[in-house]
Amino acid sequence: MPHRVLDDESRYRLLKLLEQNPELSQRDVAGALGISLGKANYCVRALIERGWIKVGNFSRSGNKTAYFYKLTPKGVSEKARAARRFLNNKLEEHERVTAEIEALRSELHPAESADPPSSEAPKSPGRPD
Repeated sequence: MPHRVLDDESRYRLLKLLEQNPELSQRDVAGALGISLGKANYCVRALIERGWIKVGNFSRSGNKTAYFYKLTPKGVSEKARAARRFLNNKLEEHERVTAEIEALRSELHPAESADPPSSEAPKSPGRPD
């Protein structure tokens, strides 16, 4: 898996999801993240290959194909790095949106001052002045 198959937000959310819900199936992971089952499988396998998660099976479970995922220390570190990058991206996005809002407001203020509000009541059509 190339490092950027998942963006920082998706990587953070996947690692957080598996940390908080280690018993989730890949189908559950796909549903929770809004991705296909194939992509979930691909991403989980890549996390395993990178050493960010380990897989175990529930030995006491009647379903011997039931697995659980555990973040490794490398996985915990990567989750923190992904969270930091995701936060920085969101802060930059917030600054861009704030600047865009201010630009829109400044465009509206001259338009509002060009048409000053009238102190007279509006005249009804068909009524004599």
